[in-house]
Formats: sequence, structure tokens, C-alpha cells
Amino acid sequence: MDIITIQDLEVHYHIGVPDEERVQAQRLLITVAMEIDTRPAAERDDLTRTINYYEVSRRLLGLGQGRSWKLLETLADEIATRVLAEFGARHVQVEVKKFIIPEARHVSVRIRRSA
Repeated sequence: MDIITIQDLEVHYHIGVPDEERVQAQRLLITVAMEIDTRPAAERDDLTRTINYYEVSRRLLGLGQGRSWKLLETLADEIATRVLAEFGARHVQVEVKKFIIPEARHVSVRIRRSA
């Protein structure tokens, strides 16, 4: 199986358990690793036979408009579900990094889902 990865896509979403934390959008980094057989696309040099990573990135950049989440787990699961349903990945791994603890580089949740 082949993997197409979008590494550390910067988004700004409203996320956090306390209401006050969700008032302002926070910077998050999202990594999505999508597993698909890319041979059909490579054989014909045909974008329609693979995952269009540009379209995935556009979808993720717009996902937070008018939305909020309490948990990173919920957000990661929603991203994984959308990628599987909308882009034809067989498996997907999603990591969401949040920069909320000053003493830590980041906090992250990483999940793996299958179609």
C-alpha cells in the first residue's frame, strides 16, 4: 500500500474544553497520511485515479469555518471519517497538534481508521 501524506497543515480552529478556550481560533497542525494503491494513477499519469491531496488540504482548511470542537479526539476522528468517505483512502492516520501547554512543544492526538 502506498501513502500520500500532508504534513503539518496549519489551520486555525476553535477548540478546547472550557468555553473561554474556544472563543479565539487556535493554531493547530494537522498531518494526514492516506493509504491507497497509487499504481493505477502512476500507470496512466491520471490524477483521478489517486487522492487529490490539494483538494484534501482545501477541505481541511475550510473545515473549521463556523465550527468548534471540545476534544482533539473528536476533531481527528471527523477528519479521518471525511477522508475515508470523500477521497477513497483505504486507511488513514490523522495527527492533530495543539500548542496549549507552554512547557511542552505541543500536545497531539494520533488516530488510525480504515474504510
